[in-house]
Amino acid sequence: MSNQQDIYAAGSENRPPILNKDNYIPLSSRIIRYARSRPNGKMIIDSIENGPYVRRMIATPGEPDLLVLVLESFHEQTDEELTENDIKRMDADDQAIQTILLGLPEDIYAIVDSCETAKKIWERV
Repeated sequence: MSNQQDIYAAGSENRPPILNKDNYIPLSSRIIRYARSRPNGKMIIDSIENGPYVRRMIATPGEPDLLVLVLESFHEQTDEELTENDIKRMDADDQAIQTILLGLPEDIYAIVDSCETAKKIWERV
């Protein structure tokens, strides 16, 4: 029969393992394995290790009829210009944050609460 600490360390299919300050190295490995088992697992891990999806800058053709010749300009990718894969990546960024935060005790959660990306949370923990 396992005790409560063993249950926290193991996690479950629906919840990542919980961080115990004495077992960070094994826990980090367990969280990565848990993330890998989720839908979009590779994208979740990529978000944790490399940071969130960054919208691309899209070139807009210039307007040759203007007084001052403008060859082209750039704008940040809009929601309408996102591909299905871009949207999955953005969802994976949110899932990565949630995966890490669910495994943190309240005192550590309070320390990383201001971090906006999974990568920053991961580095801080």
